Amino acid sequence: MELAQVRLLVTDFAACYRFYGEVLGLKPQSGAADGPYEKFSPAVGSAGIALQDRTMMAEILDELGDPAAGHRSLVVLRVDALDTYCEEITLRGATVLHGPAPLTDRMRVAHLKDPEGNLVELQEWLLLRG
Repeated sequence: MELAQVRLLVTDFAACYRFYGEVLGLKPQSGAADGPYEKFSPAVGSAGIALQDRTMMAEILDELGDPAAGHRSLVVLRVDALDTYCEEITLRGATVLHGPAPLTDRMRVAHLKDPEGNLVELQEWLLLRG
């Protein structure tokens, strides 16, 4: 078994596409900016984050037609230089809600939300430093 992706069901596909591609800098697989589906990948690794239009999935599972409420997910991305990355994404339109700050003695984190309200945690693993 291999984890292929984590898929987020979104209502504003274009805003989320821009956030994951242009703001966070993940690479879109096909360039389908209007949806209804797109997978984004980091520069390394094979797993990715995918977006799917919520109404498309609601055609399969009726219960998904109801508006989503509350925090439904936490996307976690590891970065090498957290402070620099947070500065870069802020210039591209992100709003960092918390951090960068220590979470443990081995990790620093920052938190933000995508346009749908999904939480994104950026992690810098201190044990990987040289």
